[in-house]
Amino acid sequence: MCKQKRYRSKFWEKYKLEELDTNEWEALCDGCGKCCLRKIEDADTNEVFYTNVSCKLLDTHTARCKNYKMRKKLVPDCIKLTPKNIKEIAYWMPDTCGYRRVFYGEALEKWHPLISKNPNSATEADQTVADKTISEDNVNEEDLENFINEKWS
Repeated sequence: MCKQKRYRSKFWEKYKLEELDTNEWEALCDGCGKCCLRKIEDADTNEVFYTNVSCKLLDTHTARCKNYKMRKKLVPDCIKLTPKNIKEIAYWMPDTCGYRRVFYGEALEKWHPLISKNPNSATEADQTVADKTISEDNVNEEDLENFINEKWS
């Protein structure tokens, strides 16, 4: 998320993802929380459907990870996005995702914190999952299809 840190000017337009430093990489995240939602992928079409069900570590009120630094240890199947694996992962990321957009050579959304200079702009633009999800701890795996969210899919 965009914080009060200094970055190279328009780094997302000028540099390849693998050339970004850690702070720049993290700043590409708009904080939407959609990557932390449970998804269903159609085995025949590879179409990805987002659900309203979030990872147990996602704070459903803020759309932020409750333990970002330890997430891989606490949730072993949590996918840590990196410049090396984005090629395999980008297809299931939301169309508005900063990482996905930069990977595909697209402009960041006007509400992205790096563009708006406002760390809350994704929330203000109603682009986050805050207060719109239920934790996976409260959903049976076999009921996941009942939580498909057409708006996000």
